[in-house]
Amino acid sequence: MGESVAEATVTSWLVNEGDRVELEDAVLEIATDKVDSEVPACASGILQKQLFQAGDVVKVGQAVAIIMTDSAESEQKVLDEELIEEAVEELPEENLATADDLLAPLSGAADVPKEHWSPEMKSGSKFHSPLVKSIIKKEGILDWEIDEIRGTGKNNRITKSDLLNYLTSRGEKQVPAADENTLNSNISYVEPLKEKTPAKSISGEDDIIAMDRMRKLIADNMLESKRISAHVTSMVEVDVTNLVMWRNKVKDEFYKKEGYKITFTPLFIEAVAKALRDFPMINISIDEDKIILKKDINVGIAVALPNGNLIVPVVKNADQLNLIGLAKATNQLAVKARENKLDFEDVAGGTFTLTNIGTFGNAIGTPIINQPEVAIMSTGLIQKKPAVIETTQGDTIGIRHMMFLSMSYDHRVVDGMLGGSFLRKVGDYMETFDINRLLG
Repeated sequence: MGESVAEATVTSWLVNEGDRVELEDAVLEIATDKVDSEVPACASGILQKQLFQAGDVVKVGQAVAIIMTDSAESEQKVLDEELIEEAVEELPEENLATADDLLAPLSGAADVPKEHWSPEMKSGSKFHSPLVKSIIKKEGILDWEIDEIRGTGKNNRITKSDLLNYLTSRGEKQVPAADENTLNSNISYVEPLKEKTPAKSISGEDDIIAMDRMRKLIADNMLESKRISAHVTSMVEVDVTNLVMWRNKVKDEFYKKEGYKITFTPLFIEAVAKALRDFPMINISIDEDKIILKKDINVGIAVALPNGNLIVPVVKNADQLNLIGLAKATNQLAVKARENKLDFEDVAGGTFTLTNIGTFGNAIGTPIINQPEVAIMSTGLIQKKPAVIETTQGDTIGIRHMMFLSMSYDHRVVDGMLGGSFLRKVGDYMETFDINRLLG
């Protein structure tokens, strides 16, 4: 899923438990803040168990399903008890696979042996699987409440469903009356539990809008980036008159030849790619206390989606493409993004990100770094301004096309001299663009 993707959300299952799947068949759909995709089966066989449900967040590397392969099915219909216990113990606690979940569907499977119990997995005489234990802890369920829950699992054990059913009606429960002995003790009693109610507008006129899945993921990633990186931002003003005049000169010819408009984005990417070759220590990522110097220059371009969300497809090996190649790559990625047709390859492997805030009429910005990269640059609105023009005959005042470049970088590894010098170099490449340059 790419080094910058740490987790994904299960959006839907395409195969039910008990269904047969073939190798590479799509089993479920997942979504990240970058792209939606299908997960294929890693083997042919029977989908024995779904370990997560729609809406659950899964970390990269976690198992999402158990498939009984054809060879295993022919040798034995039911997983061996020892293998089940081993599978349960190896799964992380937040995984929805529990002893109850795994054992229940498998006829002939024995209960988890008592020697595998731990004190924290028991309450009184009841066995609690890791998932049940985590829910009890998270929801703050008291011992007297646990004793009232009727278990429907094997040997009357409490299952996840039992707890969820109980929590839906929990607000109607009252704490037990205190007897004379407990009133004389130091035990404090809580108020009767109340059901949670949705947030309401104080004025009664405001609309409350729930964040969609992608917006939640974007919000989490932005906060995580601010937590990880020591953000600092530098800015330069650049004279891009040559860029503007060249584009105006070639845009009609380009459209007739290629079938789409040439924007400023490929021109910006070209300048960034050249500067990254000059300053390779901007083209890096951090792994704990190690700096990883990237050999490829892959420039991500932030694309605004029709629903207001943002996605960052990546132009691979941007330093090896000419202007036609950069224009074609950016146009294809932008179209795929807006049509929701990007795949993981399109958004993976970025080493530097470019965001064009000038599209929205903004002059200067302080963008947030796209982890695990160490820098992101925003290009502002191009405006006509009076400027001093230096000539061999002396200085004059003229009308020039000016814009601001703003770059946020990770001050843990990029100091002001390096960050500022790189940004200035990008500006220099833009200012010295050859107005007589041919397409190609």
